[in-house]
Amino acid sequence: MFSTGIENSYPTIRLPDGTMKRIDSMEKSGHYQRWKEDFNLVKDMGLEFLRYGPPYYKVHLGPNRYDWAFTDETFNYLKEVDITPIVDLCHFGVPDWIGDFQNPDWPVHFAEYARAFARRFPYLQFYTPVNEIFIAATFSAQYGWWNERLASDKAFVTALKNLCKANVLAMQAILEVHPQAIFIQSESSEYFHACHPACIPQAEFLNEKRFLSLDLTYGYPVSVIMYEYLLKNGMTEEEYNWFRDNNIKAKCIMGNDYYWTNEHLVHKDGTTSASGEVFGYYVITHQYFSRYRLPIMHTETNMKEPDAVNWLQKQWANVYRLRQDGVPIMGFTWYSLTDQVDWDTALREDAGRVNQLGLYDLDRKIRPVGIAYNEIVEEWKEVLAKESYGVHMNY
Repeated sequence: MFSTGIENSYPTIRLPDGTMKRIDSMEKSGHYQRWKEDFNLVKDMGLEFLRYGPPYYKVHLGPNRYDWAFTDETFNYLKEVDITPIVDLCHFGVPDWIGDFQNPDWPVHFAEYARAFARRFPYLQFYTPVNEIFIAATFSAQYGWWNERLASDKAFVTALKNLCKANVLAMQAILEVHPQAIFIQSESSEYFHACHPACIPQAEFLNEKRFLSLDLTYGYPVSVIMYEYLLKNGMTEEEYNWFRDNNIKAKCIMGNDYYWTNEHLVHKDGTTSASGEVFGYYVITHQYFSRYRLPIMHTETNMKEPDAVNWLQKQWANVYRLRQDGVPIMGFTWYSLTDQVDWDTALREDAGRVNQLGLYDLDRKIRPVGIAYNEIVEEWKEVLAKESYGVHMNY
């Protein structure tokens, strides 16, 4: 499944003057005006799959109230041009009437939205109900950057359990409509390196914590340390057991996102910083595969110019090596189709800085990485199709 994506983050941030603002990535990239052109560029790339979702905060107007106008236009055109969407239902934000990820009522409302969407488009099979749960909870409730802008372990655990419950309930709701639906979790693949022997305990703790979103989603038993951490910070035994009893893992492909910023150094004062690529996608994804034994898709990566082409080739080499080593890897994604805006500050600033990360720039002119990706798709898709039935699925 060669794919790309339309970046559609929409968290709320606090501006320097104290006002709140919704940061809508599709608005910043011009997608609302140029969506048909964008989909045609996906076809020009030779891609059959697209990570794409409606602007959730604009569609879900209230309990059982929806505005499907833009969604109908875009998804009907995707069907017309034969692009298969991997439907991204929640990407780092919620509608204003929900508030934020601390709201315990949100998971049920979100499941209703997912069910309504599936009923409206019953032919769609692939879904990412909630994108990058670990990042959404961390940036919103641990770092204090987005949405609720809290910075505590209790706020993090609250956001995490609500995001994971919303994810599971949405999958159950979609399956009621489409029993053959497949869910591709897009989750950030993290690793924490101890830069001094004194940092080893903290690094070990963080390397357990990175799994929490998938542990809860997949009903995987957490370590004793993580169980104590969850209960200490507001999760009840009943809430934890709910995830064990609502295991929906059999319908899932594990999406692993990997960027240059996904590996971290742990310092003696307890802080962390980016380490750059130390292990790389192969090693870290193998850790996740060993834990969950699920089929995998590389669901996000990018690198700014002028290093993008080299990064693409390196990521593809890692993906193909995993496949050759018997890991059931189902797809690859360069994210996103066009350049992004303000991701250099993780959307914390509304500065309008263009980040040269796309297959195309914001004038919709192809970048060198777009040419290179098109070549990979053309050169490899037939070879991979022939190999598909020979891959050893040892999971």
